[in-house]
Amino acid sequence: MTWQLWLAYFGAAIAISLSPGAGAIQSMATGLTHGVRRGFWSILGLQIGLALQLAVVAVGLGAAVANSLLAFTVIKWLGVAYLIYLAYRQWRTAGIDLREQVSASAEGGRLALVTRGFLVNATNPKGLVFFIAVLPQFVVPTAPLLPQYLAIGVTSIIVDIVVMALYTGLAARLLGWLHTPRQQTVLNRVLSGLFATAAVALSLVRRGATT
Repeated sequence: MTWQLWLAYFGAAIAISLSPGAGAIQSMATGLTHGVRRGFWSILGLQIGLALQLAVVAVGLGAAVANSLLAFTVIKWLGVAYLIYLAYRQWRTAGIDLREQVSASAEGGRLALVTRGFLVNATNPKGLVFFIAVLPQFVVPTAPLLPQYLAIGVTSIIVDIVVMALYTGLAARLLGWLHTPRQQTVLNRVLSGLFATAAVALSLVRRGATT
């Protein structure tokens, strides 16, 4: 991969990470309910899911999934179902001062955060659609593929970590304004609506988007 190609992909990776999606919503929700330090466990899970999608595309399975209506549909609706579950879970969260919740969650729950982040990205076929549609433009087929995919993967993950950390940090700053259970309940309703909106958007993704 030449420097010109890498810089072009770097710009594309930033644009994709900054665009609001399920990962950004998950990062904001975690930042609000767990704080910045705890939010990095969710970001870790998001990156594991992202790395899995990159690996699937790199070995050629991504194209098979995109070209198989059944496989694509199953993965898509699993993602939709999980986002709806997150929306329901956020809606049902009790209204308490989030600062108290952050303090209470200082220990334990790390695996749950990692798992939640992983499932958000791993069950989102939109990522596969993007990689299948975009990666060929940045890969030189006559050059060794492994170094190119490694460069793309490392770039994608580093960019996404930075962007998701920004989303988490910005959301965590709202903690100082959430003084009452009512304020926290309203915020949970907003986040629940964002998860539900992401589920609707994912349900509208079509296999033909890869062409």
